[in-house]
Amino acid sequence: MAIFLFLVLTFAPFMTPFVVVGAAVALAVRARDRKPGSGWRLPDVRSCALVTVMAGAAALGAYAYGVMSGFYILDPDQMCAAAGAAGDHVVTRMTLPVSAQCVTPEGEGTELVPSWVNPVVFGGLVVCVLALGAGVSSGWRRRANRVVGAAGTASLAGAGRSDQPSSPE
Repeated sequence: MAIFLFLVLTFAPFMTPFVVVGAAVALAVRARDRKPGSGWRLPDVRSCALVTVMAGAAALGAYAYGVMSGFYILDPDQMCAAAGAAGDHVVTRMTLPVSAQCVTPEGEGTELVPSWVNPVVFGGLVVCVLALGAGVSSGWRRRANRVVGAAGTASLAGAGRSDQPSSPE
């Protein structure tokens, strides 16, 4: 399991652009194929699923990039030297928010993780959860409309049957 996690974190920064661009192209095709003049409507389940995949991939890719920026395999002095940071040892390593700092003997720290990583991770997670919730809500709404529509159609079909006695007028 640990090797699988390591491979995911290693390859996620490289695969993320392909997933995000693929989902964005699919969303653009869905928007282009929409009927003109159909107006604004709530998103359907497929669009929400594409946004969920895109936001989740962005969050995972940024997280993996941040974790690999403070590369957890190298010794701390090698990590600081590779990043060109002043300092000889890593004081903090945090999982969320992603952080790794090289600290000098005087106490000055240099962050190894780029500043854009944590906003992308948390923003991607928020958008992912919101899109997932919107997709589930849209699916429930569509299913409820289908059930109500089927019941209404059945009652209309039963009203016009000829085997029922007609009312005298």
